[in-house]
Amino acid sequence: MKKLENKVAVVTGASKGIGAEIARGLAAEGASVVVNYASDKTGADKVVADIVGNGGKAIAVQGDVSKGADVDRIFAETHEAYGAADILVNNAGVYQFTPIEAVTEEEFHRQFNINVLGLLLATKGAVASFGDKGGSVINISSTVTRITPPQSAIYTGTKGAVDSITQVLSKELGPKKIRVNAINPGMVETEGTHTAGFIGSDFQVHMESTTPLGRIGQPDDIAPVAVFLASDDSRWLTGEIIIASGGVR
Repeated sequence: MKKLENKVAVVTGASKGIGAEIARGLAAEGASVVVNYASDKTGADKVVADIVGNGGKAIAVQGDVSKGADVDRIFAETHEAYGAADILVNNAGVYQFTPIEAVTEEEFHRQFNINVLGLLLATKGAVASFGDKGGSVINISSTVTRITPPQSAIYTGTKGAVDSITQVLSKELGPKKIRVNAINPGMVETEGTHTAGFIGSDFQVHMESTTPLGRIGQPDDIAPVAVFLASDDSRWLTGEIIIASGGVR
């Protein structure tokens, strides 16, 4: 029997990158997966097609996690397709590195609304969906909270909040049989890091030179950690922040 047989997982921001690979990994272990996306329907549909083509179950559901009505709809469509959720992966996130002189209210709210408020609203929806049986919430944070790179004040601030929220909610939700853990990836090669110009940059060279395992990550380095945290293999873990970074601290 697969590790996540008969489980239902919602993965936010799963149309590409780490979220897409986590969705595929959960499905490969038997979970029925809701592939959430904000705007990239084509990417989400491809992830669903990949999962279904490999014998799994998945649907794509559009929704902006920073909007409560959208989150309600995501979980309503989850219930309609598969029943109550068992797993939530809070992967949806945005980032932009900018010097303090260029910080704007708009950019602050953009990043905090998706990365922090979206995580809180999605978790609220998951808690209601889990019900008395409990469940597993997995937050995707970042090693920026440890390495604090220059020009990342807003983004690092959002992920610092994610780390703290993870530990608060592990205590708050433990009595409801809900485990809350975080994965903090190091630099990972994704569509996003390509678009942001990190791949092939001096920053990539620096990260590789300071990473004990000597390379940046790939999405399939992160997905198995999420599968572990979603499964009963991690049944005694909550409030943990797992640094998946090739050794970067």
